[in-house]
Amino acid sequence: MTTLSSRTAASPSEPTGVPGAPALGGRSASPAPAAAAGGRGGTGPEQPLAPRAKLWPSLGAVYRAQLSRARVARIPLLFVATFQSVGIMILMRGVVSGGLSEETGAVVAGASVLVVAFVGLNLLAQYFGALRASGGLDHYATLPVPPAAVVLGTAGAYASFTVPGVIVTAVTGCVLFQLPVTGLWVLAAVIPLSGAALAGLGALLGLLAPRPELATLCGQLGMSGALLLGVLPASSMPLALQWARDLLPSTYGVEAMIATFQPDPDWVNVLLNLAVSAAVGVVTLVLAAWAYRRAAVR
Repeated sequence: MTTLSSRTAASPSEPTGVPGAPALGGRSASPAPAAAAGGRGGTGPEQPLAPRAKLWPSLGAVYRAQLSRARVARIPLLFVATFQSVGIMILMRGVVSGGLSEETGAVVAGASVLVVAFVGLNLLAQYFGALRASGGLDHYATLPVPPAAVVLGTAGAYASFTVPGVIVTAVTGCVLFQLPVTGLWVLAAVIPLSGAALAGLGALLGLLAPRPELATLCGQLGMSGALLLGVLPASSMPLALQWARDLLPSTYGVEAMIATFQPDPDWVNVLLNLAVSAAVGVVTLVLAAWAYRRAAVR
């Protein structure tokens, strides 16, 4: 009996008079030990989440990851894009005579920017369309990176991936049509600006399309527009097609490149076209980031 009474008195379920023990009526004179211990053995206060990564480090990480992926998976497609543009120039060579003219400049510039349209617009529309359909956006949504970093990093990787094909196409075109190669330095501005505009448009189309098939269709139509309206001079087109040409983001890179083939380039016109291309790129990338947030929360 003595042993049983001592065990019962020492039971933790009974008040013992120790500070923190429950008093009569179920109230507590001081906080519970579990809460005071920071959640050991009970539900403590919620710990703050880790801060979201900043834009530029996140953008660099996404860019490097996408560029590594593109080098492995997209090299055959880059070859197809370059071969397609060179083949178009060879076909046009049978129609347009060589030498410096408005037609030859349009063919070479349009075919060169077409490589950017094939990769940046067409392939990126397919990529984001497939990513949305397969639930891959959910993976990115769980990462602590800003939506703009995902869109900008992916678009930048695809635009960078077009550099070799554009250079090969431009040099080949200058040789085919006897054009000066001294103005090809403008590609250092045309490729990133046109690439940003076309990649932003491709990402926007892929993220807004309800099905991946429609994303592929929109990408193909955009690339076809860059082909049909880019390799012909604007002066030979009907007025309606000239307006449609002005709506294409690739047009301004083509016009800037055409101007540099002239013996006395109009640099004001070149800078104006590059500025418009940059503005279109900013708008399309902002809209693509918005479309990414819209698609990721669904």
